[in-house]
Amino acid sequence: MKTAKAPRPAGQGIRQSMSGLHSWTGLLLGWILYAMFLTGTVAYFKDELSQWMRPELAHQTEVPDPASVAQRIADELAGVAPGSPQWSMRLPDARNNSVYAFWRTAPRTPGQRGFGEGYFDPATGRTVSARDTMGGDFFYRFHFQFHYMPVLWGRWIAGAAAMFMLVAIVSGVITHKKIFVDFFTFRWGKGQRSWLDAHNALSVFGLPFHFMITYTGLVTLMALYMPWGEQAAFKSQAERRQLTAELSAFIQPGQPSGRSVPLAPVADMVRQAEERWGRDAVGRVTATNPGDAAARVAVARGDAGRVSMSPQYLEFEGTTGRLVAVHEGVGPAAETRGVLYALHLGRFSDSVTRWLYFLVSLAGTAMVGTGLVMWIVKRRQKLPDPDRPHLGFRLVERLNIASIAGLSVAMTAFLWGNRLLPPGMAERAAWEIHVFFIVWALALVHAVLRPVRKAWIEQLWAAAALLALLPLLNALTTERPLWHSLADGDWVFAGMDLMCWALAALHAALAIRTARHRPKVRSGVQKTRSGGASDREATDRERMAGALPRKGEA
Repeated sequence: MKTAKAPRPAGQGIRQSMSGLHSWTGLLLGWILYAMFLTGTVAYFKDELSQWMRPELAHQTEVPDPASVAQRIADELAGVAPGSPQWSMRLPDARNNSVYAFWRTAPRTPGQRGFGEGYFDPATGRTVSARDTMGGDFFYRFHFQFHYMPVLWGRWIAGAAAMFMLVAIVSGVITHKKIFVDFFTFRWGKGQRSWLDAHNALSVFGLPFHFMITYTGLVTLMALYMPWGEQAAFKSQAERRQLTAELSAFIQPGQPSGRSVPLAPVADMVRQAEERWGRDAVGRVTATNPGDAAARVAVARGDAGRVSMSPQYLEFEGTTGRLVAVHEGVGPAAETRGVLYALHLGRFSDSVTRWLYFLVSLAGTAMVGTGLVMWIVKRRQKLPDPDRPHLGFRLVERLNIASIAGLSVAMTAFLWGNRLLPPGMAERAAWEIHVFFIVWALALVHAVLRPVRKAWIEQLWAAAALLALLPLLNALTTERPLWHSLADGDWVFAGMDLMCWALAALHAALAIRTARHRPKVRSGVQKTRSGGASDREATDRERMAGALPRKGEA
């Protein structure tokens, strides 16, 4: 005789579980993720931004001869860094109008390595006579190691945030069973529903890109996060040197002979590399023990047009210029890592592909931002008294404002600092960065002190105004206003001005939309208030509180 089965106790299904996981992983490090996404998006144009932030350097109409430039800089480094055991230079290309070089120096602290660096004019070989700035490299470095903290700490935090992002993406896909239907559905002016539709559309639009960029971001620092496999497989110093040779084009400096012999012409070595890879294909030149009989020179291929960051380089005997080794292939594992690394950085891309990277990455930034706002909108529905939210809710509200609108203000202030700080100011590059963080901190203070809705509106308008006026500031402080840039075909400067106006329009539209928004009062809330205040008084309080949108709001 069969017995009836007892009903299974009701519990959370997989989608409900994933929904909770998606919300909390997106929130806990969401502010860091938003900053990483936005600064990483800007970093796709870091070279162009660096040009804009050094207006003293002339517009580059064509790429100078790489061999001649390499020889000029090598001659200059012989004077700037005499006795250095190693120097390396990155040659100019279609996106760079200066040469970046660094060299090893005697360590300031025993047991540590010392380094020097500088930017050089490819036309003269001299140190560039331009304002001191980190340029677009600041946003690039910030997006994976932040600032004002040890580099390793920053990279560990970035890795934790990326892992949270990966969990949020996977759990988000499981949660949204109609994810592709939702992509074509947008209900404008429906409060929480509209935020959810926008979040879904932005997520689906770039889903493969978001997954790729998050996963490959972890791959770029995998040796830091999971070093045990490398430590187990490569035990001796010789094996680790071989691994380094597989992953980079930097040849390790051997022991100098102590015999002084001048370096052979570097230009001839670069020309040999160009005969092999094509003109303008050389990206970097590195020399070890220059001026010594044991000198070696590595001429490395650039990243453009190669969907892999695995090194390809020619190794020359430094004193004679004789080719001694060709490195143009790595093992399957190293090549896989090189391809994933290249996909993350996108340096192989042409202009069209780079713009696609920028737009999809910007959509990813908006996806994180709408997720943060939606968390507030949904939680407000569940508060016993939305006019008096608890401390944790108010904290998230304020952090959202400073992290989203405030970051736009701070990033634009960084560019204003580049134009307004005196060119000869001591530690000028550092002060540009200080301006960024000071303004960002002020945005947080403003968000804490002002009513929520007014704080959103004021910071969005501040960002719009700063962006709209930046081209005017550029015209007043440099000799490269928009009309000259257009006439000269200088699309770096012209594009920067036009992009500022486009972003200003976007922030202004968001500010106007927020200002026009009038939150509706839920019936449940009205009943709660009915004991002591009229509906009109309650609405007035709501407006004063500056509440964010709720369910059913227009």
